[in-house]
Amino acid sequence: MSLVARLWRFLPLGRGTSQGPRLLLGGAPGSRCRCVLGRLRGFEVTGNPETFKRGLLFSALTYLGFETYQIISQTAVVHAAAKVEEILEQADYLYESGETEKLYQLLTLYKESEDAELLWRLARASRDVAQLSTTSEEEKKRLVYEALEYAKRALGKNERSFAAHKWYAICISDVGDYEGIKVKIANAYIIKEHFEKAIELNPKDATSIHLMGVWCYTFAEMPWYQRRIAKMLFATPPSSTYEEALSYFQRAEKVDPNFYSKNLLLLGKTYLKLQNKKLAAFWLMKAKDYPAHTEEDKQIQNEATQLLSNLKN
Repeated sequence: MSLVARLWRFLPLGRGTSQGPRLLLGGAPGSRCRCVLGRLRGFEVTGNPETFKRGLLFSALTYLGFETYQIISQTAVVHAAAKVEEILEQADYLYESGETEKLYQLLTLYKESEDAELLWRLARASRDVAQLSTTSEEEKKRLVYEALEYAKRALGKNERSFAAHKWYAICISDVGDYEGIKVKIANAYIIKEHFEKAIELNPKDATSIHLMGVWCYTFAEMPWYQRRIAKMLFATPPSSTYEEALSYFQRAEKVDPNFYSKNLLLLGKTYLKLQNKKLAAFWLMKAKDYPAHTEEDKQIQNEATQLLSNLKN
């Protein structure tokens, strides 16, 4: 039904008449239905027609205002969604281009956003700036905590976002470097939980799988003194094995071959821990030959080169 037709239903047909919408109510004489109808007709006879007409007109205008508000609201939502998509496209382009600082500057303009996709990208951008060699220690700490807040907000807005879970876990891990060994070990359970949830939500995300491997590798090579502290603090401290770490690194590589230089490096290092020098050399060579697009890639190339040199000696 058109808006005009809907409004027409609210307007009286004639000046001062009792015609208009009527209630077709049945029932026996003296029934409740007829009493209600009688009261309505009484109003038609004794009420002021002009007042009644003005009341109906006011109702009609109120209805028109509500309809207009709904149309404007829907248009605003569509426009806002389109704008967010545009920002995300710009952000992804800058990320792929390695424009870390420009990306951070862009996304901080929208730090009050309620969009989970934008917020987890902002968490990632904050962390990436913190990782730059030109960032001071004081600024790095500020950015690490800032990144955690953005990731927490992203997760609060959308618990079904695998990326929000992934970056929340990463940011908690980073904060642990400033909180001490007890907090770091306690956070390990939370980190694992969110990595596993990210993998559950998106089994094709190689990065989440790789990070679960990093978690396993970290606890497999935990120094004896840290293990002792962990046992003193927790009845069942987090633990893992190199075999478990290897399974995640292999799985990540299967999902997306050569997606990340660090996964190649850790495959090599894990095979070294398992005394398989042949496969260790294979993966370390791949890490060494990986194109260096970032500072991290260059660091990984250097580490792989050093490890290969040690294997030959």
